[in-house]
Amino acid sequence: MTSLDKPTSDTDQPHRTDPQPTGGGHAARQDAETRTVTEAALFEAFGGVRGMVETVLPGLLFVTIFTINKDLHISAIAALAVSLLLVAVRLIRRDTVKHAFSGVFGVAFGVVFAMMTGNAKDFYLPGMLYTLGLAVAYIATAAAGVPLIGLILGPVFKENLSWRTRNPGRKKAYTKASYAWGFILLAKCAILFPLYWWADTTQFGWVLIALKIPPFLLAVYLTWVFLAKAPAPIDVFAEMEAEEQAEKERKAAAAAVRDPEA
Repeated sequence: MTSLDKPTSDTDQPHRTDPQPTGGGHAARQDAETRTVTEAALFEAFGGVRGMVETVLPGLLFVTIFTINKDLHISAIAALAVSLLLVAVRLIRRDTVKHAFSGVFGVAFGVVFAMMTGNAKDFYLPGMLYTLGLAVAYIATAAAGVPLIGLILGPVFKENLSWRTRNPGRKKAYTKASYAWGFILLAKCAILFPLYWWADTTQFGWVLIALKIPPFLLAVYLTWVFLAKAPAPIDVFAEMEAEEQAEKERKAAAAAVRDPEA
């Protein structure tokens, strides 16, 4: 058990930001602040509008070009090229590149699969398998009591793993959110995998593009709902800073006692 998630008493949590019973106005302000922080954290963690564009654009370009000319090579190269361009733009602007890089890797795997098999539908297969694996991971970790969404968002909220033992309300919210993500992604897979076998490449590609954003937005919305109603996160970074400052003050006081004339 680490220092970041060990149980403590209420008096040992000076930096916890749970609403205190000091009046309705104060509680309302704290609730509004919690919702604002939650929205900002989710926006950062999942990439926001730009992240969604970077997720959709390569696949959209692939299916558009393939619908027009049925040329697998041109479609694949165009999708990979736009992914690399999105990364280059982020590097030039010195923005966070994790979402763009993940898109490049996904597109690259899809291109390799499609080129190896000669089947344009296989461009989408690695992403589908990843989605299925992610769905299983969300559900399995939630059932195991260490929900994946908490592992993802804990550092964003500066709480790390403190929610595991010190903040049961947030653990419950993370568990609900992880189940939501898992079952939403499973439902998406339940639609896509049969179509992978039955539909032609063009039909399948457009259905997949149509299912890119709505399930994601639903999962993010449910996560926001669960976390907005949960207790505020415990800022373990602020706690560590306070402990370091207190330790410095204790050392300074001890030094003054040992050498009062210093």
